[in-house]
Amino acid sequence: MFEMYSLISGSSGNASLVTNGNINILVDCGTSGKRAFELIKEAGISPESISAILVTHEHSDHTKGVGIAARKLKVPIYATAGTHGAMSIGKIDDNARVIISPGHDFEIGNIGVIPFSIPHDAAQPCGYSFIFENTKFTIATDIGHMTDNLIDSIKGSKSIILESNHDIDMLRYGEYPYPLKQRILGDNGHLSNSTAADTALELVKSGTKHIILGHLSDKNNLPEIAMMETYNKLTDNGVNVGSDMTLQVAGRYTLTKFEM
Repeated sequence: MFEMYSLISGSSGNASLVTNGNINILVDCGTSGKRAFELIKEAGISPESISAILVTHEHSDHTKGVGIAARKLKVPIYATAGTHGAMSIGKIDDNARVIISPGHDFEIGNIGVIPFSIPHDAAQPCGYSFIFENTKFTIATDIGHMTDNLIDSIKGSKSIILESNHDIDMLRYGEYPYPLKQRILGDNGHLSNSTAADTALELVKSGTKHIILGHLSDKNNLPEIAMMETYNKLTDNGVNVGSDMTLQVAGRYTLTKFEM
């Protein structure tokens, strides 16, 4: 057993769960602790069995409930030094803060964890890949642009939660103020549907079988638009979606399990 869930995903909050039936890892907690525990239970996991919380970066849509969850569950928080320094999560004992570095692998129980750098406007953000019995799962969101190093980091993932944040035209002609539009479109902003589609094709070519598109903007995207852009890119290049691989969109407020 090795499974990954998107608990919630979007501009309003993000949290994911990785489990091998023995070790259970919460990645980000951008909702209340109470709601996070409800979603963990919905995945068939007891919140009290969570082994650790991993944090990608300090923005509140990823950290809102990290402090309360860590204190209630008495589990360590793994994050980069920059993220630990920038998070506002209340009082946490020093021995509960574990500092990790991109490019330096570690283990939580018998699950291997590979943190990798991501281009985003945060203190020291990272994504995570997880390895168990030669199977690789990855969470890759909050990415301003794709790089060769980043592609190399996420290739070989059997399953991935991949950011597909915005439709470029919806963002450009939408209600956001110009500086915010430029931030999102910038090299340290968020991944567009178009870039997500190109990335999905690269991943499928390298063997990825399951993709959940995540972190969709509430104002500048729609699930059907994100899905269609990646679906068209894949099918136009000979990929049989549903047979060769599965493609889903993460629920904004609801748990999403990979279709395998």
